[in-house]
Amino acid sequence: MNIKELHTQEKPVSATSLFKSELGNATAIQILQGEKLKEHITKTPALLICIKGEAIFENENGLRETLKPGDYVNIEPMVKHWLEGTIESQLILIK
Repeated sequence: MNIKELHTQEKPVSATSLFKSELGNATAIQILQGEKLKEHITKTPALLICIKGEAIFENENGLRETLKPGDYVNIEPMVKHWLEGTIESQLILIK
């Protein structure tokens, strides 16, 4: 199986459940080039890992990180954040 196979090219931003348990979950995210995952807030801490492509993560506290394969960012709870695909990108979100 391959992460990329979970998404269709038709959607600018796609999020699909990869793994769920009572202790947490993982979500596969695809963002196409030039597309954005709009501002949102998470209630729990999260970890975002880039596995392919390049994306820019930003939050309302001024953090701006360019994520390339192997890069990750810790997402703080209750802080507004968003993501933009510099090129087509595959990421994993763990909560």
